[in-house]
Amino acid sequence: MKTLAIRLEDELHARLTILSKVSGQSVTDTIRTALEEHLTGLATQPDIAAKAQALTDEIEREAAEQLSAIKALLGPASKPAQRGGRAKS
Repeated sequence: MKTLAIRLEDELHARLTILSKVSGQSVTDTIRTALEEHLTGLATQPDIAAKAQALTDEIEREAAEQLSAIKALLGPASKPAQRGGRAKS
């Protein structure tokens, strides 16, 4: 669970406090419920899927660039060093 601090305008805070009290919920529960409902609504918007795919593509592109940079830094894969030792007689 994460803790989140937010700043609210005085009027919005007053509305939140009164409506929470009238509904018998804590302010925290009212905020949590409102966020869940809002996020559920966002997830059903048609353009969100397209934006999510674009973000996924961007993340994959950036990851590929970083992987390429790491491989260039390390150079070509080399064979493990052979251990020197005495020949058995």
